[in-house]
This record gives sequence, structure tokens and C-alpha cells, in this order.
Amino acid sequence: MKLFKVIAVMCCFGFLALAIAPQAKADTTYSKTTIFTFSAPVEVPGVGAQILPAGTYMFKLMDTHGEADRHVVQIFNKEGTHLYTTILALPNWRLKPTDKTVLTFEERGVNQPQAIKAWFYPGDNFGQQFVYPKARAIELAQRVNEPVLATTQPEAVETMPSAPVVAVNPSGEEAPAATVVEKPPVATMAQALPKTASLLPLFALIGVLSLCTGFTLLILTKRSA
Repeated sequence: MKLFKVIAVMCCFGFLALAIAPQAKADTTYSKTTIFTFSAPVEVPGVGAQILPAGTYMFKLMDTHGEADRHVVQIFNKEGTHLYTTILALPNWRLKPTDKTVLTFEERGVNQPQAIKAWFYPGDNFGQQFVYPKARAIELAQRVNEPVLATTQPEAVETMPSAPVVAVNPSGEEAPAATVVEKPPVATMAQALPKTASLLPLFALIGVLSLCTGFTLLILTKRSA
């Protein structure tokens, strides 16, 4: 009888682990947690610090449950215990994903820290293109001679997903954000949807099997008693 109880407990925990492990992996993939080490200071927009000193940092997406075309990036210390800044970003499409993390920068003047332009997570067809406050975006646009994403709304984490975003030209004139951000092809989006949805039945099946196994072993244990 004791043997049956031990087996029942082990099976229940095993199936529970199988159900939880994919979810934990999915959470990490969703947040796109990445560790970066900078050998020199870098500039970032957002709420909080504007210049990050040389060092190691954790980048991750915040779960905002907001608009699909708005992402919020948070930058922490390497342990994830201290938040430095929170940044509004728009997903910018790229044709070919890579297996490595990529950061792109806006060029700056001599002896000035580079400004981060976009962050590409391994395997993704799109990157997080950072949105700068309008005044700073105009300065960057003049330096690189191309439009830069900008927002005029006061920086507040709770309003970031709905903040208006435009592109500013070197002259300071505004243009639609679409002039900077490229949207994914419709066909590509349609192909990607089934891959995301196909995991849900698997999780449900694992849950059902774990419950059935637990109840079956419980009944066998009672009968043997």
C-alpha cells in the first residue's frame, strides 16, 4: 500500500512538472530577458536614467496587456533587483532573424555615448525600436540625418502603451511612425499564428492525463488497503 502511495505522489509531481516547465519557458521567451555588458556608457530613453554607465544590465519586456503594436522595455541591474529605466518601443520588422542578440545604435558625436536604437532578440523577425522624447529625438535625427521615433506625452509607465508616437525628421517636422517602423507582411503573420496556438492543446492534454493518473492510482491504493 505504501508503495502505491509513493508511486502516486511521484507521478502527480512528474506530470505537474511537465505542465509547468513549458509555461515557465514560455514566460521567459515572452519577456525576452537578456543580459548585456557594455564597455562604455550608452544612452537610453524612458522613465529614469538617460545614460547607463559601462556595466552589465538585464533587458526584458514588461507585461502590459496593452496594444499589440506597443511594447515596454525595462532595464535592470544584472541581478534584476534594481530598475534603471522603462522605455516605450515599437516592434520593427526585419527580413532575416539571427541566432544572436543584436543591438543597433544611433551614431553620436566624438566622446559622446551612443544611443540605443533597437534591440533584436534571437530568432525574432522583429526588434524593439526605442522611442525617444521628441526634443531628444530631433537632436538624434539631425545627427544621423534620418527620422527617429518620438513621443510628446509625459513619460509615465501606466500610460506608455497608449502614448502617441510619431517620427521626427532632422528638420523637426513630424511624420507617421510607419516611415521608420516596418510592419510584417500579412502572409508572414498568418503563418506565425498556428505555431503559437498549437501548444495550448498539449498543455491541456498534460493536465488531463496528470489528473486521470492521480485518481487512478488513488483508487488502486484504497482497494489494496
